[in-house]
Amino acid sequence: MKNLLTLLLFFAFTYSSFAKDGYELWLDYDKVEALQMKAQLESLFSGFFFFGESPTYDVIRKELEIAGEKMLGKAPVFSQERLGQTQVWLGTREQLSQVLGLDQQAQILELGEDGFWMGPIIFQGKTYFTIVGNRPVGVLYGVFNWLRSIQTGTFDPGTQKSEQPKVKLRMLNHWDNLDRTVERGYAGFSIWDWHKLPGYIDPRYIDYARANASLGINAVSLTNVNANARILTTDFMKKAKVLADIFRPYGIQVFLTARFSAPIEIGGLKTADPLDPEVIAFWKEKTDELYSFIPDFGGFLVKANSEGQPGPHEYQRNHAEGANVLADALAPHGGVLIWRAFVYSHEVDQDRHKQANLEFEPLDGKFRDNVIIQVKNGAIDFMPREPFHPLFGAVENTNLGIEFQITQEYLGQATQLVFLAPMWEEVLRSKTYRPTPASTVAGIIDGSNSGQNLTLMAGVSNIGTDRNWTGHLFGQSNWYAFGRQAWDHTLTSAEIAEEWTKMTFGNSPEVLSKIEEILLESHEAAVNYMMPLGLHHIMGWDHHYGPGPWVTGGRPDWTALYYHQADSLGIGFDRTSSGSNALGQYAPEIVHQWSDPNQIPEKYLLWFHHLPWDFELKSGKTLWEEIGLHYDQGVKTARKMQETWASLESELDPQRFDHVRQLLAIQVSEAEWWRNSCLLYFQTFAKRPFPAEIEQPAGDLEYYKSLRFPTAPGIRPRW
Repeated sequence: MKNLLTLLLFFAFTYSSFAKDGYELWLDYDKVEALQMKAQLESLFSGFFFFGESPTYDVIRKELEIAGEKMLGKAPVFSQERLGQTQVWLGTREQLSQVLGLDQQAQILELGEDGFWMGPIIFQGKTYFTIVGNRPVGVLYGVFNWLRSIQTGTFDPGTQKSEQPKVKLRMLNHWDNLDRTVERGYAGFSIWDWHKLPGYIDPRYIDYARANASLGINAVSLTNVNANARILTTDFMKKAKVLADIFRPYGIQVFLTARFSAPIEIGGLKTADPLDPEVIAFWKEKTDELYSFIPDFGGFLVKANSEGQPGPHEYQRNHAEGANVLADALAPHGGVLIWRAFVYSHEVDQDRHKQANLEFEPLDGKFRDNVIIQVKNGAIDFMPREPFHPLFGAVENTNLGIEFQITQEYLGQATQLVFLAPMWEEVLRSKTYRPTPASTVAGIIDGSNSGQNLTLMAGVSNIGTDRNWTGHLFGQSNWYAFGRQAWDHTLTSAEIAEEWTKMTFGNSPEVLSKIEEILLESHEAAVNYMMPLGLHHIMGWDHHYGPGPWVTGGRPDWTALYYHQADSLGIGFDRTSSGSNALGQYAPEIVHQWSDPNQIPEKYLLWFHHLPWDFELKSGKTLWEEIGLHYDQGVKTARKMQETWASLESELDPQRFDHVRQLLAIQVSEAEWWRNSCLLYFQTFAKRPFPAEIEQPAGDLEYYKSLRFPTAPGIRPRW
């Protein structure tokens, strides 16, 4: 395995040695030019000593070789002796304390499973820069943190630093199908080449693992939540084992999606009833087999009884009964069962916003301890902006994890630059007022408010076979931001934007300030030109590309009219006590404030209220006028982003500059398309002129309604 890993690392490094095209992600390791920093690094890179041997130490050595060659133009020196010319010590707390007799509590704080400490240690009169973890993976995270500080110009060899992640499972959810298509994927095909596995290993797998480990991402679900039972066959277990073996030194556990009907589809049973003894035996045997191939297999991720997926309801069982049979099979191996709360049905005569709570609140406390309910950030479906999901704070005895969408299904997909860290920060810092008045969404999912020990933050991957991984170069910033926020949700969007920009484009002050400005303005711009003031789910049908506020037909909860409810009297979805009362699923403090359209944050106004077109907002403008102003402001901000980027042409490499330039032109065009079509459509109900202050919408509504996109990527497969 060690020789295979070394060979793969060589190929991965060779594969990434092309012109700047985005393949390197944030691990480009630009040459260090500052003389003082260069001198410090040359000294440190002249002698690394590892306390012990580990496959993880092997990948650290290779990462240091890559970084040394690119930053300093020379390979690092690895010493066999811990003294002498050695400058840097790396190892676990136990290894260092045994060899050096250090008091474990003297300098190095509690690190947890994945944390690290770095700083100077004085031994026999000499100072050694030291990176320590409780496990080798903690050392790996510390090394990546150190390399990040070098890339961002913040490294100080005399400073002590200690970090540990706030969430236990920091997971990417791939929605990749076994035929290599990707549901809601906008960056090419799946990077998992199941046909060639296990015999052929794509070098990309190593670079993928490096990128995730650099962020502290420690779990990956390989396959679509709209699952294919074949992934649980012996043939695919052999393929998944190869990926697990590659990822293990990087601290990454493999999870697989389990199709609830697998006992029928691959087990030859007549039922998938979770209380049937044969079904229970199937899941136990299948899970035991998986662990025979992958001893550190993470567990299953399940989508059940939602959007056509099978589940326990077919057998008159509830979600706890469905989840627990799989959890019981995983428990002897230390595995985790992740059960998605994204359940809704058009056959249920309730506001879709309410349905997850209606399903899961009554089951609080009935799930096994190794079950996590994975809850989307909002109650509808990854809209450009949603109030936090009411399940956060509504249950007290069930592990809850949060699911964000990194791939931009409803946010322009890979044609638009939309930095999602501000949206995720907004959700994580939202006050739930339950279980305590000070509770936040972040405090619930990290256990500090909820008391849960099994914690999770999951992100739906935006990764594909496109050379730059994410389709849009700036899509990488969202992969990066997710990993950083999963590690430490107290980081601000501005801090993350600065890190990513420096690591991707260098430390030029002009480049940094302008790209940060683009990043931090982009999300609000997209909200404004797509779905302002709480409007939601008004995108095109099925492909979700572009506007479609006129969409109707078929099941109501997949139509735009179900959500915006525009008519001659006004617009918006009444979710107060006079409407669906979805607002009643939140804490009383929120209900009290948000029930009043004059007190609710205006960004959520039309999410919870159906209001007259002439309703007066805080600005003194009418609702109709503010809708127009928001749409128009979104377009103007998109144009400003385009102009700011254009001003950087002389500062950036031509490949990446032109890639983003072209996509920003598309984004501006799409922003105008959203503004024009939505305002023209809503005007048919409002019967009012457009605000004089805005650029008047151009075009014909019927033209916009006639547009079709049969080649839009990421369309959900039919079942």
